[in-house]
Amino acid sequence: MIVAGAGVFTSTHAQTFSGSIANGTVSRGGTAKGTIVMSIPGGLHVNSNRPSSQYAIPTSVRVTGAGVRVGAPSYPRGVNRKFQFSDDAINVYEGRVVFGFTVRVPPAYRGNTVRVRATVRYQACTDEVCYPPKNKDITLTASVR
Repeated sequence: MIVAGAGVFTSTHAQTFSGSIANGTVSRGGTAKGTIVMSIPGGLHVNSNRPSSQYAIPTSVRVTGAGVRVGAPSYPRGVNRKFQFSDDAINVYEGRVVFGFTVRVPPAYRGNTVRVRATVRYQACTDEVCYPPKNKDITLTASVR
């Protein structure tokens, strides 16, 4: 029983996140591309931002930054998969998923570092069951030149 519980814990926390803004440096008065990367291990999938099922919780990304303008995130296309728990196919993300956004730094920006915070809300599933949704907070920084 303890081993089974540990397996479920590992599965629900198996996604890893990383990201960056440009190559770590942005220019005053310029716009830079940012990315959030979600890595989903084999055996799991995450509902896409448009899962095409009223019961599946969509993935959402919210990015904010103080003193900078952050563009709306772009969502990649998912893949349609049929699972044991659903009569219809569900649009999901698998493997490595990249969400893009832009950061515009005003010409009068006073800081030496840009800091943005992203919150990714997602629901991970196996082929048989979906886990409760989770939020993952990520902070990304870049030097200002």
